[in-house]
Amino acid sequence: MASIAKLDQYGLLQVAGADARAFLHAQLTNDVENLAPGQARYAGWCSAKGRLLATFLVVPRPDGFLLQLSRDLAPVVAKRLSMFILRSRAKITDAGGQWAQFGIWGPGGEAPLSVQESDGVISVRIDAERRLVFALEGSYAPDASAEDWALAEVRAGRPLINQATQDQFVPQMVNLELSGGVDFKKGCYPGQEIVARAQYRGEVKRRMYRLRGGALQPGQDLYSDDAPAGGTVGTVVNAAGGESLAVLQTSAVAGKSPIRAQPQAAALEVLPLPYAQ
Repeated sequence: MASIAKLDQYGLLQVAGADARAFLHAQLTNDVENLAPGQARYAGWCSAKGRLLATFLVVPRPDGFLLQLSRDLAPVVAKRLSMFILRSRAKITDAGGQWAQFGIWGPGGEAPLSVQESDGVISVRIDAERRLVFALEGSYAPDASAEDWALAEVRAGRPLINQATQDQFVPQMVNLELSGGVDFKKGCYPGQEIVARAQYRGEVKRRMYRLRGGALQPGQDLYSDDAPAGGTVGTVVNAAGGESLAVLQTSAVAGKSPIRAQPQAAALEVLPLPYAQ
């Protein structure tokens, strides 16, 4: 039997209008111009300095796109992103109050990130065992928690930028290109030159890793025995169920230096991710 969780950690923006596709293509790290109607896609939105202001799941609709993001960022991102519309025929609205969001566990035959929409319900297949549902009416009875879903996302190695981590990481630091959120051939977008330089010149000295242990919070500093006294080696991105994703100095991980939530705390365990780093 499938398990269902109501997902209150996410917000939702709607981008509609004749130029919505072109506008998003020019702003996001992934290709929206060629995004098929029945296929969702992960993407980031960066500052001019190449730092992530938000991470999105981009879901196409007949009248535009839905952008799923961290709930605490929805108002500020809607306002800031709207500043770039200029003469484009596009409009950004907060759709979080319109659609209820649910995570459902249960196998299915759909391809990853395939989208189906009918009768006020949008279904996005996230992976072989989970799908995301947007519903105009909350007709689902949850029997799991939002943290269960968040833990599954941690184990999938997918970052969710929120207020505590906004404007801190270039996409490669949170493995966004490894989880399908960056297209290096799509052309210009804010911060594109910096992101490309980091990719092709090998300048990324911090990467995101999965950890187990401690009650960690997004934005929290992490420490290493090999760092100078009081120095940090990383930052927590997301955490749920005793596990977390954290951006760490690759040298500290390669050198197997213990990673700690506090200088004298127990060492955190570094766990594998489902994609190669």
